[in-house]
Amino acid sequence: MMSEGNTIRLPGLIDVHVHLRDPGQTHKEDFTTGTQAALAGGFTTIVDMPNNAEPITTIERLKQKIAIAQSKTVADIGFHYGTMGDNLESFEEAAGLAIGLKLYLNKTTGGYLLDAKHLQKIYSAWPEAKPVLLHAEEDVIDIAIESMKDLKRPIHVCHMPSKEILQKIIAAKKDGLPVTCGVCPHHLFLTKADESRLGVYGKMLPSLKSQEDQDFLWKNLDYIDIFESDHAPHTHEEKAEGAFGVPGLETTLPLLLTAYKQGRISLEQIIEKCHTNPARIFNLPVDEGTYLEIDMTEYEINNESLYTKCGWSPFAGRKVYGKVKKVVIRDRTVVTDGTVVAVPGSGKVMGG
Repeated sequence: MMSEGNTIRLPGLIDVHVHLRDPGQTHKEDFTTGTQAALAGGFTTIVDMPNNAEPITTIERLKQKIAIAQSKTVADIGFHYGTMGDNLESFEEAAGLAIGLKLYLNKTTGGYLLDAKHLQKIYSAWPEAKPVLLHAEEDVIDIAIESMKDLKRPIHVCHMPSKEILQKIIAAKKDGLPVTCGVCPHHLFLTKADESRLGVYGKMLPSLKSQEDQDFLWKNLDYIDIFESDHAPHTHEEKAEGAFGVPGLETTLPLLLTAYKQGRISLEQIIEKCHTNPARIFNLPVDEGTYLEIDMTEYEINNESLYTKCGWSPFAGRKVYGKVKKVVIRDRTVVTDGTVVAVPGSGKVMGG
């Protein structure tokens, strides 16, 4: 980390939780537009989730996804594998290609809902060197934690939104269980009170929570391991029809840097939760020749300047600090003067 005048230099950021919709739903995002959005937001490495139109629950689909990304990505990218509990025989090979295993214990986009009674069997089958990621809300967080108690295997609770869940994760950490958790900017910077203003653009899973919940998250940042965007783009038409999810790759860093300007968080905490911890927990490579230069002049988030194909943000109109001006990956400039200049296919695809 360096600071000179109004410019801050940070290491390349890592987002382990994005949905780029490719293959199958490229009308709302694809590997090129999604990784362009990542670079514009300062994320040089991202990891894509498996709930595609056809879920990534077979080796064939995982390899196909990796192959498609190789010609389209402009940032470094890896992939999580998926399961409904019926593909355990593929785990060993999948773990050699994927970053982690994602389980959905609550309803989400695509409807890939796993019966929690299969949890311990899945935990045992997936290699311990790779984490298991959970979509686990208030009604299932207890069994998610209890199922890991005798196994000593790492689990990561994604997009943790509430006081109730974080309290249980804190207790599990204090009991010595290898559980980590991530929180999304929309749960740190929006509450249920924003739903009337945002309308359909405030619909997401997990849903927005109370001010009390948000205050508890901020008060207990030391127990939160990772900031993750849960970048989940949908078209305007899909949102009007009730789709859940919001884009976040381009707004995560400026929201956090605005909180830094306000004295709510340190630069060291941002680096820890957007770079150091994601790399350590998910065994992701880092490189000293990968970094960002950020202009700390105030600006307004507007939909027209976004790279994401969906073209909107729930934070549009908000004034923030922290515009990414330059991004360098392994000594190669991929963003200059705020414009993504990397060509499709130039990013590194893990597992390929």
